Amino acid sequence: MSTDPEADLQLIRPAEAEKRNWLPVIVAVAIVLLVVIGLVLIFGRGKSTPAATPISAALDPYAGNLPISNLEMSESANLAGGKVTYVDGSIGNTGNKMVTAITVQVLFRDPAREVAQNETQPLKIIRTRQPYVDLEPVSASPLKPGDSADFRLVFETVARDWDGAFPEIRIIHVDSK
Repeated sequence: MSTDPEADLQLIRPAEAEKRNWLPVIVAVAIVLLVVIGLVLIFGRGKSTPAATPISAALDPYAGNLPISNLEMSESANLAGGKVTYVDGSIGNTGNKMVTAITVQVLFRDPAREVAQNETQPLKIIRTRQPYVDLEPVSASPLKPGDSADFRLVFETVARDWDGAFPEIRIIHVDSK
């Protein structure tokens, strides 16, 4: 060691500024963004708006041969804390064709009799009732001439301004053989 204080200071090198490597940060941000976009795409599809057909859509020509009767409605709570609305009934085939698919338009009305909700869905036949109600498409058990079957329509949401009356069920498409 020298006695000169300036010489001691010269032996200590000044610290160099560290260069930051930004590549790991950029890669991490990109991965997080891809995961978020993936989750939005996966879970966003389940919340799509139900299909709707214009109210003025024509009934299927065979619809007159498929009388709907014994309508009942019920509700139940789902695991997410919401409620599910069910419309059960019977459908018969009084025509001369075997029916393999039925698409219905369901119109929920408000107190002013305006359409509050318009939803189109395939009619599902009740296969079993015990230990729970099991549904299947009409194609799994086609309706032969003279046959009838119980059905269930399921609605995850119903318009808030629905008047609580039975909805109008219109048969807008029928597949037959």
